[in-house]
Amino acid sequence: MKTALIAGSTGLIGKQLLQLLLASERYSKVIAVTRTDLPQHPKLTQIKTEFGAIGERSTHLIADDVFCCLGTTMAKAGSKEQFYQVDFYYPLLLAKLCKAEGAKQYLLVSALGADKKSSIYYNQVKGEIEEAIEDVGFPTVHVFRPSLLLGSRDEKRAGEDSAKFIYKYFGFLIPKRFKAIESAKVARAMLSFASKEQPGLFIHESKDLQQF
Repeated sequence: MKTALIAGSTGLIGKQLLQLLLASERYSKVIAVTRTDLPQHPKLTQIKTEFGAIGERSTHLIADDVFCCLGTTMAKAGSKEQFYQVDFYYPLLLAKLCKAEGAKQYLLVSALGADKKSSIYYNQVKGEIEEAIEDVGFPTVHVFRPSLLLGSRDEKRAGEDSAKFIYKYFGFLIPKRFKAIESAKVARAMLSFASKEQPGLFIHESKDLQQF
């Protein structure tokens, strides 16, 4: 039996993935790095901390598989610096700390269009973190690049409601690689690929995640 560690367990993908991890026979223990209290579960260990201070809890980050669902938007972050901290610095810090404690797999939620050479800052940072995670040296790295995520968020994000309306009524006109995707499909894909335990770097585009 293995141990899973998840960061971002209160987000759209993360909260669904957490439930899948807890229900999975693959894991006897699930560690959640969180700033807020989560419902109790016999398999769940909560590390409640601000992410900037996670280094102080590094000896508790012992897991086989690490699932990183951290992410924000420019609007919510408030600045490029804060966005970079959440979407680049924190995922990389988590990766380095967990690798040092023996983790074998790192599964990262990125985004459609991730490219460090992109003229769009959001996509640029996503591309940079993908490359940085690869360089940490995990035997296995899975990168997931979903399109617009469908699901119930705790907070409203500007523009998403109108985008979802367009996808609902005109989705048949949109190429498959750009189609919106249910967040539950991404969560299921993450668990599925973790269970394969195949060494290497794997990039999963949104169109390929639709099957889950």
